[in-house]
Amino acid sequence: MLDAHSQNRLDELFDSMNEANKSFLGYPFAKDFNYEGLLRFMKLTGNNLGDPFTPGTYRVSSKEFECEVVEFFAHLFRAPFDDFWGYVTNGGTEGNIYGMYLGREMYPNGIAYFSRDTHYSVSKAVRLLGLSHSLVRSQPSGEICYEHLAEVAARAKNRAAIVVANIGTTMKEGKDNVRRIRETLVDAGIKDIYIHSDAALCGPYAPFLAAKPAFDFGDGADSITLSGHKFLGAPMPCGVVLARRQNVQRVLQRIDYIGAADTTLSGSRSAQTPIILWYAIRSLGVDGIKEAFARCERLAGEVVDELDSIDVSAWRNPEALTVVFPPVEDSIKSKWQLATQDVSHLVVTPGTTKRQLDMLIQAITKSRRLSPRQVTATA
Repeated sequence: MLDAHSQNRLDELFDSMNEANKSFLGYPFAKDFNYEGLLRFMKLTGNNLGDPFTPGTYRVSSKEFECEVVEFFAHLFRAPFDDFWGYVTNGGTEGNIYGMYLGREMYPNGIAYFSRDTHYSVSKAVRLLGLSHSLVRSQPSGEICYEHLAEVAARAKNRAAIVVANIGTTMKEGKDNVRRIRETLVDAGIKDIYIHSDAALCGPYAPFLAAKPAFDFGDGADSITLSGHKFLGAPMPCGVVLARRQNVQRVLQRIDYIGAADTTLSGSRSAQTPIILWYAIRSLGVDGIKEAFARCERLAGEVVDELDSIDVSAWRNPEALTVVFPPVEDSIKSKWQLATQDVSHLVVTPGTTKRQLDMLIQAITKSRRLSPRQVTATA
């Protein structure tokens, strides 16, 4: 039983988090989920220990549901039916590190290539894994510059390439082309190539875009990661990483005391997040994911038009949910929790409302620091 002071602090934290949930637009985190039907699982211990596809001594787990989540995305991402594997992660960072880990195990002397717009977790991964790396320029859209990739790769023809392809960059939602990356490296004289697709935001809906990006196993990817909380929705960060089973065998360890193999990074994993993702994909289905994306994409388009109408130079990549515009003043950035580098952006995810977007546009309109067309966000 908490004392009164501790209970008050807990209540204040809830009120603060609840209020902040109503006014964030700069980070991809879906808001329109309801998992009240799963609250009973919070009363249970749970640990998805070891490889999700192998049974073990520890049975208080949701491995069966975890496997179904992996299989759902393996089908969407055109994985070979007899050569795929995956597990539910803590989020995109773990998925990126895992994909690059597999690449390093295949090619210990390989060089990691990734663009300047790549998520910071990839820089973390190269340090953790001790990988040599080469930074590649980006195009204004956020997509990797293939000409510069060819140039830097040609300097190391005798070393394997471990490439991170962005399927929705952090700030601009630019999408790299996995097929073109592979072709570029082959033309540069590279024989051994491993490509990991970081599809953290776009993964759940990328297969359904009118101009489908070349990002999946059918396009030549060796591993793919996506986040569960960004578009599908979850109360905590989570994700899925998928890879070719034959590559995963390189990192398999048999752990006698758990009575199972382990092929994951974390070993012990949440038993709740696979249940949440299973519930989400079962509730939504493919049609529900398509409908949710269509609503978000329509809102994103309206935001660009409305910002342009007040002389704020806004833009987005084709079919993107990320709207890019010149940096806003600190008070607006703080109020709406807008991610800002050389540009600011907002991300329209399920649960984002027209009212929230209208309030942000009104705040920008009233701002005295952002003169009309004073700063242009590069498109």
